[in-house]
Amino acid sequence: MGTTKIIIMKKILSLIVLMSTFVISTEVSAQKFSGLDISPADIATYPSSYRVADKAIKVIYGRPKLKKDGVTRDLADLAPAGKVWRTGANEASEITFYKDATVGGKSVKAGSYSLFTIPGEDEWTVILNSNLNQWGAYSYDSAADVIRVSAKTSTASESLEVFSITFTDDGDMVMGWGTTRVSLDISL
Repeated sequence: MGTTKIIIMKKILSLIVLMSTFVISTEVSAQKFSGLDISPADIATYPSSYRVADKAIKVIYGRPKLKKDGVTRDLADLAPAGKVWRTGANEASEITFYKDATVGGKSVKAGSYSLFTIPGEDEWTVILNSNLNQWGAYSYDSAADVIRVSAKTSTASESLEVFSITFTDDGDMVMGWGTTRVSLDISL
């Protein structure tokens, strides 16, 4: 093959690669992304410090807001007393214990569980359920409950607009929304 043919073939190959790159980048840039979730997902861990890599507990949950479309909703309507609640928004919250733990006085093996609650006036029932990847509490099955324990409630002076979960320095899990605070004893 002559030098001229090799140069022409290299230019044709370069042109093909350039056109392929353009087609691929056009397809990627045309991808549609949905808007932000109204109740974005969050993660709470124990220990809470980002400087501690060896986590003992992780909770993945949706963060609903009390206000929707400028209207303040009532917590009692969003998490009704006496009814199983997904403990957040969207998918049922999931809690992972990386070590065996005692939750509300009951033993729990290391593993991942769906986290449900039943709100009450003076205490909430906290449920760890073995069925994962559930949307809301619509397919909740009490036969898959691993434990049900009581958690103390209190009223705070500060109101939280967005449902939140955190851990104390001792490892207890605290859920808060509006002025309601729910504290669950956990020891490792």
